[in-house]
Amino acid sequence: MKILILVALFCFAGLTSAPAAPRATVKIVLVGDSTVNDGGGWGAGFKRFLKPGAECINTARNGRSSKSFRDEGLWTNALALKGDYYLIQFGHNNEPGKPGRSTDMATFVSNMVSYVEEAKAIGAKPILVTPLTRRQWDKAHPGKIKSSLEPYAQEVRKIAAETHVPPIDLHARSIEVCEKLGPEKCVEFSPKKKVDGVLTDDIDGTHLNPKGSMIFARVVVEELRKNVPELAPLLREEPVENAIVEQETKQK
Repeated sequence: MKILILVALFCFAGLTSAPAAPRATVKIVLVGDSTVNDGGGWGAGFKRFLKPGAECINTARNGRSSKSFRDEGLWTNALALKGDYYLIQFGHNNEPGKPGRSTDMATFVSNMVSYVEEAKAIGAKPILVTPLTRRQWDKAHPGKIKSSLEPYAQEVRKIAAETHVPPIDLHARSIEVCEKLGPEKCVEFSPKKKVDGVLTDDIDGTHLNPKGSMIFARVVVEELRKNVPELAPLLREEPVENAIVEQETKQK
């Protein structure tokens, strides 16, 4: 009888003193401009491709460049999240004509290298994403895109190679997608432009509507499978509905 009592007490102590270990979650942080954020970029669609066990925090902000994102302390805040992976995409607002945001190419490169180094310094894995193309159709070559962002994409590819971090060549892939669809089909995933907060009939060839977000999130996911294979088990083949994403987010 004494032996049975001791065994029971031992088992009970084991149950009460060994709580279940919390589920490990891989934290993915998105960094960039309006073509990445949840409002007009691919970020919202990307979240729908993640399985339980992966958490995505989108810190991308409208109108930011590689310079202003740092200057405003947004990068410091992103690092404070202690992400496991940082997907970093800039270029659009580094182009000339954007006061407080535009940079020369040398500054753009220096900023992007710093992002890589500082992410590595906190033990995270940075992933460089070349900028989503603008739908700038070449009048001399119908059906072809002549992107003003190619110089930035080229530099990001070089930085990824030199710093040994995975690249996501969204620029090249998005041009490929757009040219395959053609100008008319691309209108289907392009929002209308706003002027002073009022929608117009003009097509926005830079940002994405929900359909566009899904199209280019799928491209990002495909590239992640190839270039960051350890993330593949956390990526869905097909996206889930927004309602499911919201429910899973609330449960975390």
